[in-house]
Amino acid sequence: MNQQNPEQATAMAMAAGNTDFLNLHEIVAKARQNLDQNNWDYIVGGTESETTLRRNRMALDSIALRPRVLRDVSKIDPSVNHFGRKLRLPVMLAPVGSLESFHAAGASSVVGAAKEFGVAHMLSSVCDPGLEGVANVAPDATRLFQLYVRGDTDWVDDHVARAIDNGYVGFFLTVDTAIYSRRERDIAKRFVTSGRRRVSGRSHQAALDWSAVKRLKSKFKIALGIKGVGTGEDAKLAIEHGVDWIYVSNHGGRQLDHGRGSMDVLPEIVDAVGGRAKIMIDGAFNRGTDIVKAIAMGADLVGLGRMQCYGLAAAGQAGVVRMLELLEDEVQRDLGLLGVNSFSELNRSYLHAAQPVNPPHVLSAFPLLKIEDYRY
Repeated sequence: MNQQNPEQATAMAMAAGNTDFLNLHEIVAKARQNLDQNNWDYIVGGTESETTLRRNRMALDSIALRPRVLRDVSKIDPSVNHFGRKLRLPVMLAPVGSLESFHAAGASSVVGAAKEFGVAHMLSSVCDPGLEGVANVAPDATRLFQLYVRGDTDWVDDHVARAIDNGYVGFFLTVDTAIYSRRERDIAKRFVTSGRRRVSGRSHQAALDWSAVKRLKSKFKIALGIKGVGTGEDAKLAIEHGVDWIYVSNHGGRQLDHGRGSMDVLPEIVDAVGGRAKIMIDGAFNRGTDIVKAIAMGADLVGLGRMQCYGLAAAGQAGVVRMLELLEDEVQRDLGLLGVNSFSELNRSYLHAAQPVNPPHVLSAFPLLKIEDYRY
């Protein structure tokens, strides 16, 4: 891959007239401008008191970085290898339902951006144009599929088989939605998202247990993950059932209120897994330093949920690609200033507990925004 240093990348973008978005704040602001209140709240909101949502950000802000100096950092390469593919960043565009609410092309734009930039994409089973449609848009992309269980074992097995037939390289069961949460921003406005309007068969999700994981692992040849792990105990059980990927997530603070922030959970998951499976994580990852912290703590991939929504709402596929370019710029600078050339050189010695500087908020990673203008 032809690597550019951050200064070259920014200079080339400006020279090419690509000055619409020169930082991530501007993408968020444009997304807010383009969205009505209902769809904006769908992106930024959480469940009930939104405590878990804020703790996601607080957990990241409670970690400081410990840089090393006088090291040759002239050959920075932030790429990683997973699923037998080279990814330009250790990033996965996380599963988000109803992406078509933010841009007409929905998941087609997002998977197109993943392919264009070179990161992984995980499709939500409640997102158009669906499993086959997304595969047709970007057959060569690193595609993963996430399932909400809405049917019996034959229904689930059919989705796994279709994912394999359509070239998906990983299959993930969502396990933190046995009961649907109270998302009070929507309830207060009597707003029902398109994804919720078409949901049926939730009793199957509530009945899901470890036997489903065992069956899928024994029956299908595809990397199997579970999304929504929040304790070391469940991570160990996942390992015992042969799971290949542990996905640390609290659904972006949209399921259980008063849970822990994802980065608070990650250390115990890493210790419980002990290298026997790969780990991905999401939950308020907005900046390059956030990605660096997760990888240094032991994660393998970082999921971007809200960030892809901001990019998509701001400018469709081009907006998602630009968001990734800006994150890459930040990551390259972060790695160099920490004294490393690659993510493989990072470990927990580069992290230190610290007091957060700002009160946590879904947008507190963007201090140039006037947050009070983005609440409601």
